[in-house]
Amino acid sequence: MKIRAIITGATGMVGEGVLHECLLNPDVEQVLVINRKPGGIIHPKLKEFILKDFFDLSPIESQLGGYTTCFFCLGVSSVGMSADEYRHLTYDLTLNFARLLAKLNPDLTFEYVSGASTDSTEKGRIAWARVKGATENALMQLFRNAYMFRPGFMKPTPGLKNVKTYYKFIAWLYPIGRALYPAGFSTLQELALAMIKSASIGYEKKILEVNDIVALAKR
Repeated sequence: MKIRAIITGATGMVGEGVLHECLLNPDVEQVLVINRKPGGIIHPKLKEFILKDFFDLSPIESQLGGYTTCFFCLGVSSVGMSADEYRHLTYDLTLNFARLLAKLNPDLTFEYVSGASTDSTEKGRIAWARVKGATENALMQLFRNAYMFRPGFMKPTPGLKNVKTYYKFIAWLYPIGRALYPAGFSTLQELALAMIKSASIGYEKKILEVNDIVALAKR
């Protein structure tokens, strides 16, 4: 069955990379991106909705049925943010969106971009890792098919516009890191391909670390 995907966060680096690969991939027949601002991409497969408030989904609810997959790439940094605010914009926001999709598309595959060192126990010392862990755990309970992706350092996909500025200054580290510590380094393309492939053929693990991401991207 062809993938009909919803993508959030497509104006960020990760979401743009996932969108790029979806538009190229013949297994993906339709893409709906939900952005806070226009992404500026036009493609026959692509439809875009602008949603200013992800806590109020009523403007788009009628448009969210009939999809097979959600690539949830929306996220915020915890830097400079209180613990309560970070949880609200990570756990609460994600679950608000996910619960609606689960109601409208019970068999949907939900794919969540988390991060390396996420804390599945929800009891560790690092606050953001606990929140990410809680989010992962809730999503895996909500959906029968759910995959949590924990990328580390990612080499951006060439030619895309939403690359974080600091990546341009530390890109030289990538080949060294990949050689010395492959468990911490992948490309954004590998992440995107792994997400698409888990939606189409599945994967034996629900939580994918960097080694899993690289291995699945090659299948």
